[in-house]
Amino acid sequence: MLTTLPRLTTTVPREYVHRMSVAEVFLTGWEADTTDSFVVRGQWPRSHALFAPVGGHQDPMLLVESIRQAGALLSHAEYGVPFGHQFLMWNMSFTADPVAFEADPVPTDVELHTACHDIVRRGRTIAGMRYEVSVRRGGLTVATGGASFSCTSPAAHRRLRGGRPTTTGRALPAPVDPATVGHTGPEHVVLAAVAAPGRARWELRVDTGHAVYFDHPVDHVPGMVLIEAARQAARAVTRQPRGLLLALDADFTRYAELDAPCWIEAHVEATGPSGEQRVLVTAVQEGKRVFSARLSVLRPAV
Repeated sequence: MLTTLPRLTTTVPREYVHRMSVAEVFLTGWEADTTDSFVVRGQWPRSHALFAPVGGHQDPMLLVESIRQAGALLSHAEYGVPFGHQFLMWNMSFTADPVAFEADPVPTDVELHTACHDIVRRGRTIAGMRYEVSVRRGGLTVATGGASFSCTSPAAHRRLRGGRPTTTGRALPAPVDPATVGHTGPEHVVLAAVAAPGRARWELRVDTGHAVYFDHPVDHVPGMVLIEAARQAARAVTRQPRGLLLALDADFTRYAELDAPCWIEAHVEATGPSGEQRVLVTAVQEGKRVFSARLSVLRPAV
């Protein structure tokens, strides 16, 4: 007699999401919905070495990383992008309700309803696309987001980036006080101590030995490092070290190189209707802007 086994939960192959460590894979499966639309399933752990819960909320960076992973997954699994192709992120955004991040006694299961568009096709594969995500938790839509990227073959990447270093080549600068950016120790701090007191400007602190941000060697500063630098800068300039990130709109305009100082600057722009503070953060390297982001940070309830 044949029996039907229940569908068991596991992670997607790590290669699909450009991770070496299985522990850093937050997606658990996917299925096609309609043409160029998919349901991507994910699970956020209750405890994580970097993205730890604070004040009863999961770390919003779990959502950012899940959106990033969804794009890589679908590119390989549904659009035929070969492994080894290099991805270049151009934009990453999300807006969420605080309920999206409420911590439960169990890991957080989410569905990312993903619609792909502006697809640049190249033969049997693609050269880039944009995708929009509606995030559901317990059947309710709790966040929206999206991203855009392009991808190139290994040969094209070598022509563009061949010979670039995968380390900074210098000592790691001292961090800002971890308590001012929501951390208990210096290992996850990506802002160096302020060179000019009273000014919201920091050197980007790049630790290429970091096990999560540098899960594998790369020849530039990862986008997640720049986004985390923006969050830490927003927390510092608003004096909200436990501020909950509820919105992000980030643009990546150039590679942030590893072997030159990169400067992060933050400005508070406004206060929103719910008390959230809106902050503009920019990153400049050798006189050129490489990244900018607008963030909304909410002071968590005591």
